[in-house]
This record gives sequence, structure tokens and C-alpha cells, in this order.
Amino acid sequence: MTDSISLASGYGSFLTPGVAAEAAIRSIRAGQLPVADAAGLPVLREAIARRYQQLEATHVEPQHVVVTPGAKAALSALLTCVLRPGDEVLLPTPNWFGFGELVSRAGGVVRELPLSPDDNYTLHPEQLRAAISPHTRVLLFSNPNNPTGRVYHHEELASLLAVTRDFPELYVLSDEIYDLVSFATKPTPSLLEFPDPHGQHLVVNGFSKSLALIGWGVGYLVAPTAVAARCAAYRHATGGAASVPAQYAALAVTQSAASVASGLVSQLHTGRNLLLDYLQRLPGVLPFLPEATYYAFPDLRAYLTPGMPVADAARELVTHLRQAGVEVVDGTTCGAPGFVRLSYAVPEPLLREALNRLAIALRQHAAAR
Repeated sequence: MTDSISLASGYGSFLTPGVAAEAAIRSIRAGQLPVADAAGLPVLREAIARRYQQLEATHVEPQHVVVTPGAKAALSALLTCVLRPGDEVLLPTPNWFGFGELVSRAGGVVRELPLSPDDNYTLHPEQLRAAISPHTRVLLFSNPNNPTGRVYHHEELASLLAVTRDFPELYVLSDEIYDLVSFATKPTPSLLEFPDPHGQHLVVNGFSKSLALIGWGVGYLVAPTAVAARCAAYRHATGGAASVPAQYAALAVTQSAASVASGLVSQLHTGRNLLLDYLQRLPGVLPFLPEATYYAFPDLRAYLTPGMPVADAARELVTHLRQAGVEVVDGTTCGAPGFVRLSYAVPEPLLREALNRLAIALRQHAAAR
């Protein structure tokens, strides 16, 4: 079909917040733009640090923050600066499909730690302890999780960090880029809110998901001073600073984060209800509701062709959905073959049509097995 509808994109269909556009335009009209330090504009680093201080992460200061041209650049800098050749990165799965390539390019090796949908992807402390080996250098997770929408709340994170503190050479890296896209009753906690006596905690975030700066290319990392300095030096050597007007746009949404994020979440409610209502009518497909992000991660293993290897059958199903006019993310790429990631951050008419196509395609595929 030529009129394919994508529920696979990682970006929403949100307009740039007015405060961001105005701030960027003002910076351009003010005259010659400053040449920004590779670590980012001081005023933006200060605003980001202040945001975490308000979350009771009182130890976070501007020197811990490095602004980057997108969150991938932040991840790349951190992984490059902390990994040694052959170091292992422990990755609870399902997780974002892009982590593997970033780890590989930084010289590391991903070791997956599969979690089960049967207990809502809980990472048990004893499971984590057993998985850490002498070669494990980084524990990498996303909170909220992409693709599942799972949130690891304060008590759960505290129990996991009680384990990682027993391994002082282990870094804990939390990708928190969806932190404000939440429908839970409690906010998503940041790793930076927890005590860090050994300087292990690293955070990556950005502005394209929770704060609607799609296409502006601004992210950041927060790390202990020495690690942050190495990351800033790496950015200076390999690319330099994020665009100055984009940094001023990021400053504006940081200062208005609560209102920008709440407006974005309000926009998502209709699509969220449409998608989840449909999936809940399919028995066993969505046993746990996603608390955050703008994705659902349904279990479509019941629709796979029997007798085929699971990854092959999953690829066949995803191809069938594509031919029916709906693009989805194959869960195999996230470590969960037979699942698919669906975004509801699309205009309502397109989402309704995509769900109609999805319903027909699944019925056809089930009948043909």
C-alpha cells in the first residue's frame, strides 16, 4: 500500500512550543550568536541542574551537565568515555533497539538480561546481582521504559541500587528521555534523586519526547564531575556544541517544563484511550497497561504462524501488517520477538484508520495460519 500509516515512529506529532520558538528567534535577532562551549551554554546547564535540585537531587551542579546535539550524542559520549574494550553493558530487555549499536561503537558488548511480561517486566534484586559479572561495566536501562511504558518507581529503584552499590566499579546509566510523558499516579523518579556514594550514577535526557522539541537536536547528560569533563572533551574533539538557537529553545522549555509537558500529555489522552481500548479487547494481548511514554507493547505471539522460529514468525507478521498499511516496530529488535511497539502519538484520524487496518490484518493472519 502506498498510503501506509506509521505507528512505528519514536517522535510525536507535536508542534514546537511557542516559548521555544520565540526564544530561538530572539537569540538570532539579537545579533552575532555566541560560540558555545562544547559542554553547552552555561545558562542552560544551570537551568538543567536547577531542575534536578528541585527534585531533591541537591548534589547536581552545572559542572555535572553536558548539553549535546541530541540524546544519542549524550549516550555515545558517556559510553565512549566509561567503557573499556570488551566491557559488558548489562541491558534488561525489552529495551530500545538503538542501544546495541551505540554500545558496539563505543567498544563494549551488550549482554541482555531478559525480563518477563508475566510479572510486568520486574527486575528483581537477586536477578540483578546474579547477572553482574567481573566484566560488567555498565547497567543500562530506560525509565520510563521504551518500548513497554513500564515505570520503575522509587521503592523498586532503591532495591536495585542497594545491589549496585556493592559493585563500586559498575556504572548505572538511566535513559530518562520520556520522564515527563507519564500517566501514572506518581512521577517517574530520576536516578539522580538517589544517594551516589561511589559516583556511579549517569543520566541521559533530552527535549524531543517530553518537551516537544522535535527536530531541534538537543539532549544532555548528567554525570560525576570527572566523567562529565571527559564527555565534554570528547564532544569538543568530535563535533562541538549543539546549535545555540536550539539551546535557547531548550532553555525556554526547561523553564516552562511543567506546563509544556502537561499540555503534551493532555494531547495524548484521546489517542492513548483509543489504542488501549482496542488492545484490551484482544484477549491476553496487553495484560499490563503502560504507565508512561506514548507506546503500547502488545503481545501478539498468539498470532504467529505455528512451527516457525519465533523471530521468523514475528518478521512474517510485521511484514503482513506493513502490507496491510500499518508500520510497527518489530519487538524482536527490542529483545521480545512476537511483540510489537505501537505509538499513539499520531493524529486521531490516522490512528483510527490504523487500528481498523490492524484489526483486519490480524484477523486475516490468524485465519491463514
